[in-house]
Amino acid sequence: MAAPSLSSRLNAVSYVAPRLAGRAAFKLFIEPVRRAEVRPAQQQVMDAAAVSDLDHDGVTVKTYRWGDGSRPVLMVHGFQSRAASWAGFVPALHEAGLPVLAYDAPGHGDSGGVSATIVDQAALIARLQKEHGPFRAIVAHSFGVLCAYHAMRSGVQAGRMVAISAISDFAYLADAFCTQLSLRPSISRELRRRTEIYFRPETDIWERFSPTYRPGQVTVPTLVVHDEDDKEVPVRHGRRLAEVYATSADLVLTQGLGHRRILGDRAVIETVTRFLTKTDEQ
Repeated sequence: MAAPSLSSRLNAVSYVAPRLAGRAAFKLFIEPVRRAEVRPAQQQVMDAAAVSDLDHDGVTVKTYRWGDGSRPVLMVHGFQSRAASWAGFVPALHEAGLPVLAYDAPGHGDSGGVSATIVDQAALIARLQKEHGPFRAIVAHSFGVLCAYHAMRSGVQAGRMVAISAISDFAYLADAFCTQLSLRPSISRELRRRTEIYFRPETDIWERFSPTYRPGQVTVPTLVVHDEDDKEVPVRHGRRLAEVYATSADLVLTQGLGHRRILGDRAVIETVTRFLTKTDEQ
């Protein structure tokens, strides 16, 4: 169903049954509409990975590891993406002597399940840390940044943090979703209500699930990378994250890469690799 048609139907239903329209919108909000496939340019890197199945709360999660050794770099992909999105980083990190660990979130890639919330992914990251960690660093993209910060505030240990195309405000997800589909305010309100109910007994989720929440709990050296031409997550999010973590974060801005091509940019990969291999004395 095309987005304009979907928007029109949801808006029409909301006039007579706002809660029904809200329920349909919420399902679209938390469940990926498609699973990203491994692109030909990514296949060779993915074929070189040691692939394992992890049973997490009854859901089979695919994990991928490149290189041996302790304290791997954990890569956390974004919504409607998969571990293969990090294929450009793996050779550079491997050449630098850093083992890499990645996974397809539930509902994504080759993993089972239908969706993975911030809470689900934080628990999964904690599980991976128990088996592979503590992590030398966590590198996350987009929605994965929210998951990574929530995981670290919940006890996951990482020596460094890299936030690429970060969403700095959890509420932005709901607002951007409704704006993209041109949904009526009544649906937006219902979507928020259902989101709050879904996460019970968690409270204050719009603040607590944001990476900017209680910055004093995450004090590791941080690199924030954002493209000034990002249409999906405006650059103000990257600026805000760097501002909140001003004592520990550096901000790198790029141009012309957008939200996803930034992951394949050679200069970005080199910058991130240098940051991950930097010693505390440098």
